[in-house]
Amino acid sequence: MYCKKKNRNIEDNIAYQTVNVTIYPNDPLYFKLQTVGGWVYYDNAGINGLIIYRKTTTNSPGDFVALERTSTYLPDDPQARVKVQADNFTLKDTISGSKWQIFDGAVMSGPATQNLRLYNAAFDGINTLTIRN
Repeated sequence: MYCKKKNRNIEDNIAYQTVNVTIYPNDPLYFKLQTVGGWVYYDNAGINGLIIYRKTTTNSPGDFVALERTSTYLPDDPQARVKVQADNFTLKDTISGSKWQIFDGAVMSGPATQNLRLYNAAFDGINTLTIRN
């Protein structure tokens, strides 16, 4: 469901942006995605780019998570880009200090109260990861 007046998703306060990306996790460019816990920034999609995270290696459609890097607390500030922290689990907006978990984008601490936007990430179990909204 979308609010046409402001073109924002009712589930969060981030402007709608069409996402339709295909990547190949076995490509050397994405070698970090070949193991559980691996992640990469993908700058060519979403509002401020994506964080792609590998949560399992079951070679099933749900192996990956794709999260919008736009802070749900400061969605109109391009400097409020979410970054992966040194623990490789926590995501932080360095402007507001809000934190989310990489596994599903859930809020860990505020001032943000909304989860990060999750995109549909479907893995074919062999080599193709498709990310869409």
